[in-house]
Amino acid sequence: MMKLALGPVLYYWPRATLLSFYEAVAASPVDIVYLGETVCSRRHELRLVDWLNVAASLRAAGKEVVLSTQVLIESGADVTVMHKITGNGDFMVEANDMGAVHCLQGKAPFVAGPHLNIYNLPTLQWIAALGVKRWVMPLEMGRRDLALIQRERPSGLETEVFAYGRMPLAFSARCFTARHRNLPKDDCQFSCIDNPDGLMLRTRESEGFLVLNGTQTQSARVYNLMPELAAMRELGVDVVRISPQSKHTVEIVNIFHTVLHQQASAEQAMQAMGDLMPEQSCNGYWYDLPGLEQRTPEEQAS
Repeated sequence: MMKLALGPVLYYWPRATLLSFYEAVAASPVDIVYLGETVCSRRHELRLVDWLNVAASLRAAGKEVVLSTQVLIESGADVTVMHKITGNGDFMVEANDMGAVHCLQGKAPFVAGPHLNIYNLPTLQWIAALGVKRWVMPLEMGRRDLALIQRERPSGLETEVFAYGRMPLAFSARCFTARHRNLPKDDCQFSCIDNPDGLMLRTRESEGFLVLNGTQTQSARVYNLMPELAAMRELGVDVVRISPQSKHTVEIVNIFHTVLHQQASAEQAMQAMGDLMPEQSCNGYWYDLPGLEQRTPEEQAS
């Protein structure tokens, strides 16, 4: 049976919102929870000690907890925090840059995050030898490339697929949310907290194009591989990841859970999710198409 994972919160939410959110997550059927700030070190509603307290509470509720490191390390202070996370000695760590991999290799099992860009079998074999327990497929990888890797992946290595949420496409040293408000990055006034699902960037035709999330750029549409769960099971995928959104995350988790346990069909689930999503679905990358496209398995087979 594939497991359900909840990725780290990618947005800047108030402290009370985060704590309330994880109380609800503790009572949800999710199996694995990733915690921590992966986007911007200026976001400090929760400090590392707070994340560790949340982790302990979730573990007590029966969840596997993983601490995620920041993707783009920009300062000595960021390096210090990364060392504290990788050296916490209690919870597994998701490494999101090679500095974190260097800190973890040979010392403790860890998760190779989606931003390490593992696109082929030799790279996967190399990083597995460093102590990786689970790897997360890059968002742009399609099912055919995944199938090739799955045939010969190292023994004992788990595969996780980002299956729901706005896709984090790029990171930058610039803060686009601050720039939108004509503020310097170092005096951003924590503008991200006003946009709990990011700031939509629209075309001149008023169509959603991208979402600005501080130093991170996301897809406007929601990557949704719900109809592909059966195919993932056949490929031997071990974990599917849901990325949190400001509303209805637990409901989305519940819907995925019912399909994984064959209590509802993917078609029924997609219909139920329609009003719970902040934007339209897309799944183009899965089919080696432009990411914003949406296909069904039947359309692709025809």
